[in-house]
Amino acid sequence: MIVALLQGANTTQTGAVACLRLAGARISGHLNLAGAQIAHALWLEDCWFEAGVDLSGASTQSIAIVGSRVAGGVEAGLIRIEGRLDLRGSRLGGGSVSPFHRGVTALSLINAHVSGAVNLSGAEITAPEAWAVSAGGLVAEGGVYCEDGFVANGEVRLMGAQLPGGLHMRGALLERPGRRGVALALDNAVASTLDFSDGFVANGTVRLRGARISDNLTFEGAVLNGPPDGRGPSLVALLMQAVDFDFTLARQPSAAVDLRGAQVSYLHDSDHSWPKVVELDGFVYGSIKVDEAGERREAVGRRDSVARRVAWIRRSPGCNPQPYEQLASWYRKAGHDDDARRVLLAKQRHRRRTLPTAARAWGHLLDATVGYGYRPWLAGVWLLALTLLGTLSFGTRSPNPVKQGEGAPFQPLVYTLDLLIPIGGLGQRTSWYWSNDSLQALAYLLIAFGWVLTTAVIAGVTRAPQKS
Repeated sequence: MIVALLQGANTTQTGAVACLRLAGARISGHLNLAGAQIAHALWLEDCWFEAGVDLSGASTQSIAIVGSRVAGGVEAGLIRIEGRLDLRGSRLGGGSVSPFHRGVTALSLINAHVSGAVNLSGAEITAPEAWAVSAGGLVAEGGVYCEDGFVANGEVRLMGAQLPGGLHMRGALLERPGRRGVALALDNAVASTLDFSDGFVANGTVRLRGARISDNLTFEGAVLNGPPDGRGPSLVALLMQAVDFDFTLARQPSAAVDLRGAQVSYLHDSDHSWPKVVELDGFVYGSIKVDEAGERREAVGRRDSVARRVAWIRRSPGCNPQPYEQLASWYRKAGHDDDARRVLLAKQRHRRRTLPTAARAWGHLLDATVGYGYRPWLAGVWLLALTLLGTLSFGTRSPNPVKQGEGAPFQPLVYTLDLLIPIGGLGQRTSWYWSNDSLQALAYLLIAFGWVLTTAVIAGVTRAPQKS
């Protein structure tokens, strides 16, 4: 009867706009509108569908199935809706299997085109071992709304979706994902905004691989629990692009976060944004702001800023230079060159752990003497300390002249500097020698230190520009 009415079985009253409205009905058969050309709006409220609804390939006006129970789910792949699709407060799936639905997906919108919004707010969609929502290739010009207590028991798939109006999942609950552990898949989707805030909970992986968000991506106040079996990450945002990325979660994610190759203009985080493992290789950002006591402040300039950011990078497996260089570049752009050098020094120290024993020893020497070239003033400190040591030590005794009556008078300061400076000469080192074994040993030691300091300064200074 419903199919017949929508297909024109009843004559439309002249001067009226036709619309089929039905409330509180129990529909025992399958509602098969596959491929139908429906010129009227359809409004079904508080109805009970014992089987599924098939709208695949149909062309319709606005469709509303609100507050209803659809045991077999809704198949709407390839549908064209000149208006909105409204499923607010409805319960889909979890019942008898529709022959049209094939028992795989509770709500299918594969390659559908909706000129208005898709409203799933307050809906409960159940397919715990399959796909709660399968909407790959969906075009929803007015956006997709999954708010006001929306619950999905099963994977929500919006891969390659075009969402100019955005995806809004404030306070949504995604739970009991299938065997793969993915709660939400938005691979290669294009959207104006993705809103997972205000109590959004995902008990499974949120996957944004290759997604492009032209404005805001927010997880403010969200909870990312990761897959229940603990075998997958909480968030995969590989190659994702966004302008504003708000990752101020309600609590620390239970599993890894993958941001490899992602690009954002603004990153917002807090003390409990990051799990133990964060993949950061290739992650590019323009600015970082930290949420503190409800206020967002620039991360740069804080006393512990560098230490906290370096600890953040150290959460990334392996030793990748790009995260350090990206962080140092951000500090330089903010005018904090000293902080940038501290980051690059931390990079060298991290890299040193992966080197062979001999290279590690040389690295320790470079670090102690010139800070890998990022702290050249250390060489001055060493030179001053050794000069003071030599001057005081050599001033306690008188040396023996190499040739009697020749050479400049002995001066402990000049003699010490002559030993420490391996290039050139001040005429003291070749003119005097010590009969005291300890002072002669000190002279040899200062010569060796002079060569080491000179080599370290040259190596460090040339290394710094190459690595920074």
